[in-house]
Amino acid sequence: MAGSVPPTTSASTGRTRNLVLATAASVAGFWAWNSVATLGAYYTQNLQLNPATTGVLVAMPVFVGSLGRIVVGTLTDRYGGRAMFTFVLLAAIVPILLVAVGGTLRSFALVLGAGLLLGVAGTVFAVGIPFVSGWYEPSRRGFATGVFGAGMGGTALAAFLNPRLVAAIGYFPTHLLIAGVLAVMAALVWFLMKESPGWTRSNAPMLPKLLDAAKTPVTWKMCFLYAVVFGGFVSFATYLPTYLRDVYSFDPSGAGARTAGFALAAVLARPVGGVLADKLGPKPVVIVSLSAVAVLAWAVNLQPDGEVPAGLTFVAMAAALGLGAGGVFAWVGVLAPHGKVGSISGVVSAAGGLGGYFPPLVMGATYDAATHSYSIGLLLLVVTALAALVFTIFGIRGRTRTKALPA
Repeated sequence: MAGSVPPTTSASTGRTRNLVLATAASVAGFWAWNSVATLGAYYTQNLQLNPATTGVLVAMPVFVGSLGRIVVGTLTDRYGGRAMFTFVLLAAIVPILLVAVGGTLRSFALVLGAGLLLGVAGTVFAVGIPFVSGWYEPSRRGFATGVFGAGMGGTALAAFLNPRLVAAIGYFPTHLLIAGVLAVMAALVWFLMKESPGWTRSNAPMLPKLLDAAKTPVTWKMCFLYAVVFGGFVSFATYLPTYLRDVYSFDPSGAGARTAGFALAAVLARPVGGVLADKLGPKPVVIVSLSAVAVLAWAVNLQPDGEVPAGLTFVAMAAALGLGAGGVFAWVGVLAPHGKVGSISGVVSAAGGLGGYFPPLVMGATYDAATHSYSIGLLLLVVTALAALVFTIFGIRGRTRTKALPA
């Protein structure tokens, strides 16, 4: 169970260091988690895949990483963030090396299976939310979870660096480098990270805790919203290189650079969403986010012509999704009953990941090669965002300010 720390000078120093370490660990985890997706064009060419099969390949780590968050979030309540961050980072090393071997041998089956195991890297998010929440008083948890959420900048790092690293040093060495980053980050976490002074080990059995979280109404409300906003981010970040290649004819490096820009916009917007949720309440932030997502998804569907109009549309979409992700998890901190933050965060973050698993499959299956169009998938996003908007306005009641949550 995570308690909050009084805002003393020593606590402030400790929590800043631990927030930075947690965010850096998340960056490393997200970099590894998105390593397959960011090289989708490479696999399409070298493994001779069609769009639907590429969609399955890039979505596989997302699927396992999403489901794994449920278990990892609960284990964090028991073993603490330091141990679980270390475990997740080390556990991701073997799959990233197997991906390297599979791609070198041009084995679709091996890359697919290794990608499945690589999902463990995506569970890093479920470790960080309860960990950083324990370091901050309730009125600043939106800020804390927003800053930690910026660790999804590992997606931007992967999108920008991976195609360039493959071109510069080769496919296999690129994955060795990622494995090395995971190992170094695991060592830093183990030796430098500490639990919050208010943290106590929870020895409650895992299954009852998960069932208890599942019976809490707020869990499913937040699951739906997070599946839309964070799932939208994940699906764009994983499939955007393929989309840009098919619709705008970008090469892997060009598509990767633009995907990195998309991810960076979401990363910068997420802490803003958390801070605004602290000040204004999460509900207005989520309403603005979903409204913008619906409008911008329609705009993307129109395939804006020209580098600047298309680029600005995608950046605005990323910012809207990042804003919403920060707002939703600030809302989790407001509405989650005391002592259930870890288990509920795990379930909600799993829903976010699953929200990012299915769209790439839909995009790959509905792509119209004759017109280079992904209209069906994008229009489904418009409808989903509007449904979530209506649900947010009329379906969620309760506390709206983080300061209302008891410590």
